[in-house]
Amino acid sequence: MVKKSVPEWLNYWSSNPSPEMEDRVLRYSTKSSSTTTTIANESPIEETPPIPEPPPPPQQKKQEEEEEEQNSIQQEEDNDDYRRNNSTSSVSAEEISRQSQLLAELSRKVINMLELRRLASQGIPDGAGIRSTVWKLLLGYLPVDRGHWAIELAKKRAQYKHFIEELLVNPSEITRKMERSGRHETDESKLEEKGFLPRSEIPQGEHPLSLGKTSIWNQFFQDTEIIEQIDRDVMRTHPDMHFFSGDSALAKSNQEALRRILIIFAKLNPGIRYVQGMNEVLAPLFYVFRNDPDEGNAVSAEADTFFCFVELLSGFRDHFCQQLDNSVVGIRSTITKMSQLLKEHDEELWRHLEITTKVNPQFYAFRWITLLLTQEFNFADSLHIWDTLLSDPEGPQETLLRVCCAMLILIRRRLLAGDFTSNLKLLQHYPSSNITHLLYVADKLRARSVG
Repeated sequence: MVKKSVPEWLNYWSSNPSPEMEDRVLRYSTKSSSTTTTIANESPIEETPPIPEPPPPPQQKKQEEEEEEQNSIQQEEDNDDYRRNNSTSSVSAEEISRQSQLLAELSRKVINMLELRRLASQGIPDGAGIRSTVWKLLLGYLPVDRGHWAIELAKKRAQYKHFIEELLVNPSEITRKMERSGRHETDESKLEEKGFLPRSEIPQGEHPLSLGKTSIWNQFFQDTEIIEQIDRDVMRTHPDMHFFSGDSALAKSNQEALRRILIIFAKLNPGIRYVQGMNEVLAPLFYVFRNDPDEGNAVSAEADTFFCFVELLSGFRDHFCQQLDNSVVGIRSTITKMSQLLKEHDEELWRHLEITTKVNPQFYAFRWITLLLTQEFNFADSLHIWDTLLSDPEGPQETLLRVCCAMLILIRRRLLAGDFTSNLKLLQHYPSSNITHLLYVADKLRARSVG
């Protein structure tokens, strides 16, 4: 059988990796280098594009400050650190130009979404502090007319406050209210004359021992298991970032915000409720919105994150529903699409992985797809990838599958030389890569598919 030839541009991006790339496996820790990834303008003549050190977690240098400073000013210091760490002195002329274009687009009375998506897909410069606003527009949370922003935000934030008041109330509070109401309707004086203590009548359905499906107590006990799982996952969210983890007031406040969002989502979506890993998809949204340089937006980050999280998951919700795993909209179907995409663009690699070494793509792609690549790259690089994912007007999934396919192509030389064990280990611990190059290859796959 004649193997499908690999295009020259694929060989360029995937062959002859440097020894550094061969040995480096993604290990995201607070001890990583403090250098920031710069966009390289490599010439196509080069044999191997250089792979700079990945940028550090924006909060890694704040541990001592958070221990010494008062809790009341921790958030402000965190915002300053975020802006400082993401403002590199070696920003390329291309980034400066794109930042100016994005700021100009955001200043329009009516946003041109086509242009905004084009600019954002190339990466949103961190230093401008505009990622928060751009993501809200890309997710449809903000209307294109700037004149409607204030009204829409006030309405959504008030709605979220109502959700908290309505859905996070302990049943005992409801019972006490009913008791107080019942006492007003009882002739307490007559009861006391007969030697009885006054007592309200609690409907059978609201009794703590009731097993009725509509019982608030029965529902409360059913929710307890999910809430315990949410608590465990929230505590494990990015343990190496002080923004999410630790004993500081800032970290605990942020953990509580994540917890409330996930509980409310679970209660409003009984068909899905909470699935382990949702916390990882939620984290980038909350981080970006909470670090908005506009204090008013930062304070309301929890409400904004909730609605954007709902919108983001609307395109992936079927991946979290186990009953749909084998359906045409389930996660297995999506993984099959990724496999077919690889076969279309690099049949030799596809055949080696799935036929020769029998590496089932579910062993690695399940996490890649359901968690939107948040676990495969360091946090700063994940945000860059999300800029591109959220910019797709047809939704993130198609772009996500192309990025996954590009990830395989970038390490094809190592995969073709590996067996089942080595390849599975490599794919489950993806090596650090230059994100700009990765997204370039993914975009090439789109161009070839269209062509």
